[in-house]
Parts: sequence; structure tokens; C-alpha cells
Amino acid sequence: MRKYIALLFAALALCSCDKPDNNQSDMLIEVTPTTLAGLWMLESYDNGKRLAEGTFVYIDFVRSDRSYTIYQNVGSMYTQTITGNYFIDIDSELGAVIRGNYGTDEYNYFDWSHRYIVQMQSDTMRWIAKDDPENISVYIRVDALPEGIVEE
Repeated sequence: MRKYIALLFAALALCSCDKPDNNQSDMLIEVTPTTLAGLWMLESYDNGKRLAEGTFVYIDFVRSDRSYTIYQNVGSMYTQTITGNYFIDIDSELGAVIRGNYGTDEYNYFDWSHRYIVQMQSDTMRWIAKDDPENISVYIRVDALPEGIVEE
């Protein structure tokens, strides 16, 4: 009988403890080429602004060679494809910082205008411009490009 009472008290003690939040979607994850890999859609920019109706920006990160492809139609009625490479640096105070360049050859590339602090969850990520904390972009993970966006 004592064994059962001890087990009952142990069970009650376990139940009364605060349980950690196991909701994985709310937890920040480490930013690496593996966790970044895949297709992301820009949901908002400049701290909450939405893209105009019919406008889109998608970025597809490739883990193996740390390259990316952007599909966007900002300022154009046609899809523009932009490629380049990205780099993830770890800052001891800020965490993961992403930087990159446009273009893939030595004669046709230039650096991104900002470096971004990245806060990533499984299906969303926030990019905060390191030199302008009001410049915040939010991306959501998507499975595929929508129909009508031509991959080149």
C-alpha cells in the first residue's frame, strides 16, 4: 500500500509542476543553412507594411552552396529573377546575422544594402536591419511558387 501512495504522491508532484511550453511553432530555432533552406514569401516589410495587391517577393534558399533565388515583381508587371549567395554570421550579442550579395560572378555582383538579424521559427522568420531596427521584414515558409510565376 505504501508503494501505491508513494506513486500517487510522485504523480501529483509531477502534475503540479509548471510544464514547459511544447508549442514548437512559438520557439525560436537556430538559424543555419539547413533551417533556412527552402522557399519563403515576404509577408510584410518596413515594420508591418504589406505589399501592394498583386505584388510578390519569394526567396528560395539553397543549403548546399549557400545560394538563393528571388522571384519578385516589385516595380514591374513581370517576374524578375535575382540570384546570389548568402552568409550567416553569429554575433555574440545579436545572434544570427545574414548578409549576402546579388549576382554570382565576380563581374556582376554587389552586396546587400543591409545585414539582418534573423529570428526564426519553424514557419516564420523576422529580418531586422542591423543598422535600422525599424526596418523589419517578416517571411513565411511556403511549399511552392504560385501558379503563373515562371521559374527560370
